[in-house]
Amino acid sequence: MVLHLIKLAVGVDDVAHMKKLQAARRKQRGQRPGTPHWVYTRNMPKRAEELLAGGGSLYWVVRGVISARQVLVGFEEDYDKESGKKFCRIQVKRSLVFTAPRACKPFQGWRYFESERAPPDLSKGDSGDMPATMAAELKRLGLL
Repeated sequence: MVLHLIKLAVGVDDVAHMKKLQAARRKQRGQRPGTPHWVYTRNMPKRAEELLAGGGSLYWVVRGVISARQVLVGFEEDYDKESGKKFCRIQVKRSLVFTAPRACKPFQGWRYFESERAPPDLSKGDSGDMPATMAAELKRLGLL
């Protein structure tokens, strides 16, 4: 069984908006091309080795719907030099993989996410009979 993480994308409208925000953050941080994207969180996962060994991903909940994932690359523990507080830098591949929309209730931080609960990936151009945004909204409302 592959172990994943799931996290809310707060303030994000859709996956396209997330791509733009992530690109802007990498530019602001001065990250070189080809380096993983960083996602900051307070706590380091205790099961980090299991997440990486199994090929886990970080699943994103956008506006109440699991919509995309990014493959986990690594974890770094660090601390804020001003406040002295620890934090974790989750490293993920830059490419976002669209998933079948699945409703998800809000939660704080991140959670472990078992592979049997994870939605399947969408094939390129796969949107079913309706636009992806409409399907996501219907999932969020519990109608699909």
